[in-house]
Amino acid sequence: MPATKKLVIVESPAKAKTIAQYLGDGYEVQASVGHIRDLIEPKNLPAELKKGPLGKFSIDVENGFAPYYVVSDEKKRTVTDLKKALKEADELYLATDEDREGEAIAWHLLEVLKPKVPVKRMVFHEITKDAIQAAQQNTRELDTALVDAQETRRILDRLYGYEVSPVLWRKIGPGLSAGRVQSAATRLVVERERERLAFVTASYWDLDVELATAATDGAPHFAARLARLDGKRVATGRDFTDAGALKGEAVALDQAAAEALAAGIRDDRAKLAVAKLETKPYTRRPAAPFTTSTLQQEAARKLRFTARQTMSTAQSLYENGFITYMRTDSPGLSKQAIDAARAQATKLYGADTIPEKPRVYSGKSKNAQEAHEAIRPSGDTFRTPDSLTGTLRGNELKLYDLIWKRTVASQMADARGSTATVTIEAATPENGTAELTASGTVITFRGFLAAYEESRDDDRDTPAEPNESRLPELAEGQALHAQDVEAKGHETSPPPRYTEASLVKTLEELGIGRPSTYAAIISTIVDRGYVTPRGTALVPNWIAFSVVRLLEDHFSELVQYDFTAAMEGDLDRIAGGEQDRTDWLNGFYFGNDAHQGLRGVVDNLGEIDARDINSVRISDDITLRIGKYGPYLEVVEEGSETPRRVNIPQELAPDELTPAKARELVDAPVIGDRVLGTDPANGKQIVVKDGRFGPYVTELEPEPEPVVDAATGEVVPAEEKPKPKRGAKKEAAVKPRTASLFKSMDPATIDFETALKLLTLPRVVGTDPADDAEITAQNGRYGAYLKKGTETRSLESEDQIFAIDLTSALELLAQPKYGNRRASSALKEFDADPVSGKPIKIKDGRFGPYVTDGETNATIPRGEEVDDVDFERAVQLIADKRAKGPVKKKAPAERAPAKRTTATKKK
Repeated sequence: MPATKKLVIVESPAKAKTIAQYLGDGYEVQASVGHIRDLIEPKNLPAELKKGPLGKFSIDVENGFAPYYVVSDEKKRTVTDLKKALKEADELYLATDEDREGEAIAWHLLEVLKPKVPVKRMVFHEITKDAIQAAQQNTRELDTALVDAQETRRILDRLYGYEVSPVLWRKIGPGLSAGRVQSAATRLVVERERERLAFVTASYWDLDVELATAATDGAPHFAARLARLDGKRVATGRDFTDAGALKGEAVALDQAAAEALAAGIRDDRAKLAVAKLETKPYTRRPAAPFTTSTLQQEAARKLRFTARQTMSTAQSLYENGFITYMRTDSPGLSKQAIDAARAQATKLYGADTIPEKPRVYSGKSKNAQEAHEAIRPSGDTFRTPDSLTGTLRGNELKLYDLIWKRTVASQMADARGSTATVTIEAATPENGTAELTASGTVITFRGFLAAYEESRDDDRDTPAEPNESRLPELAEGQALHAQDVEAKGHETSPPPRYTEASLVKTLEELGIGRPSTYAAIISTIVDRGYVTPRGTALVPNWIAFSVVRLLEDHFSELVQYDFTAAMEGDLDRIAGGEQDRTDWLNGFYFGNDAHQGLRGVVDNLGEIDARDINSVRISDDITLRIGKYGPYLEVVEEGSETPRRVNIPQELAPDELTPAKARELVDAPVIGDRVLGTDPANGKQIVVKDGRFGPYVTELEPEPEPVVDAATGEVVPAEEKPKPKRGAKKEAAVKPRTASLFKSMDPATIDFETALKLLTLPRVVGTDPADDAEITAQNGRYGAYLKKGTETRSLESEDQIFAIDLTSALELLAQPKYGNRRASSALKEFDADPVSGKPIKIKDGRFGPYVTDGETNATIPRGEEVDDVDFERAVQLIADKRAKGPVKKKAPAERAPAKRTTATKKK
């Protein structure tokens, strides 16, 4: 009897390689490399379908929202290979991830491959030998309810984007986009910046007092802070509103009062004594194991990873068998994992560091989905980070270490100790009675802290955990001595900007999106130019204010947080088989009793004042305009019919554009149009201007000489140039010479001679004696360079444009275009790529840093630093790019609307 062959299809090549090792002979494992098909772009529909019901979205909204899918160009080869392998197989195992996306990929594979052999759905949450073999023995049928939920989400996003985005293009600018989750995330960031713009700083004072238990040298010291004055609580930053007003009954001290009180406590007549001493037990529980969201948050805080960087690294760890599945809402651990964590804690930290009973964690996020385990080290015995130092490196080792510590700590005992709080009464001769407080926490049993401690966001509303410190032995009534008293002034701070960590946390709390999509959401709003990372903070750009305002004014329901979160709940009900996808899409698009529907909103938008949407009033005479080429100030000046425009520094954040700052920009000396002199060669004035792309010098055409009537002595207008006859060829207008200033030049100090030199560019360096070709040195968009015919070579600096001689130019042109020159030299070099066998390098390219092995170039994702990219990450980036294949321009239309699957729905 011939041996059977089983074809297993997974999503990624790395996963395929790992799983193949565990399945052994008789199994062939291949990768689909993600989705093999998707909705076609409407412009690529067959001509006969473009005018039909599919023409607008590639979705037939009139007939059950049937989508039109096509296999993408880059996946045609993959599909061909899979079909070829399927012909030789006796069984097909669909082993894509067990979530909505993975289930949909499996369904698309069935639709395209049309297998004639038995099909089994194989799922697992970790890539270990035991897990893979168990999954092979416990297959199931395709879950079409999960497929329905993913397909509904895809259709929903297409309808939302294709209906709303064109409104943004018309009223704000090209290249913008709207989406149900990205728009809500952008709104959150903009609303926080609005709060910062409206914030009013308030000032308050307090006292820091250094106390000693006795007047003798060497007596124990401790620090205390003013808490009450004459029985009334002294205000801190939490007692002020964002408008700068004092709330509640707290008393705000000003500088004079604080310094007078400080002097009173320093007075020898002041009496300081312990009024009250309280001791309370201190207990702190460990944090739950990681979910997708908490992993992204903690990796951002502790490792400074972006959400995208975290998920990319976690994906690699999962696919190579080091951790369990990285997309999960559940903080729960299996019994196997609990036993492994407790055993490892006992071995490494002692038997007393684990509680008597295992800890059980449950999720708190809204709309939690997918019953995966928490993210943890794989297997029934965890590998310690130290044991993997030769296997994992760089970011992968850092993230594994974080996951391992969190998992082990989650099953350890509480940290225990005591917190002592002392109240000191300070009776001053002339300033009343002040109460000072001090506290100290002593941890007597570290418990889980021996393994791990969770970090926190900088949030003014979240009380910090007490630091471990100890107070000296004190007793009620004991006299104390003030060693140092300092009056300190403070200002309230505005709400902190979102970081990736805090934005992910807020999205999860509101139930917007899914943790598995947060990395893509943040990448989208950054890539679209709505948000710019500044350090760890997410700063909205002015264009985001226009987008959010338009959506709030005209698509208000779509950007309401509750409405967006409710859509996630509806998708969950579709995934659970409790809601029909077609009915739900009909209600969303065409409307129902509760909602007008997207179609109704778009059809009844009315007039949208684009100028108003793109304007922000800064003061009575200054308005911020968001134009096609960026924001600028428009100021109305008395006696002028045309408002004056003032550029805004690119680095100025929105909350920094206060009325005072706007006035400073408006009143600043105008650098542009500074006349440097007159060119003796042609009589034209040379001026320096400040343009959209930076400062530059140019020449001005002289004003025409006035014509004087000989009879009357009056000045008459210069004779107009006759208009060309119809059909006659127009003369090309003579463009004035223009040249950008070098980066080292200052428009305020540039002189006339330097300006003339710039206007002579490109400079002729000489002629190549080999072919009589002229060599020029010039400045371009991407820096200084040499040019000879079609050949170009970058120069090291702009100053070389005027300095390089013919000999040096010939030497540079003789080098390979991508040789060892500074402009394209490697930023980092690694060993050979395991596939191509060629050394891997990181280079700085036209669109940013990228990794290459000489055959495949892969851009380093935004948010990842060159210094953080190690050999494994470089190999992964190249492998991912290689797996995608070459990008082609047009995806051919080849299928009719997809029919619904006949696979059995889950019961």
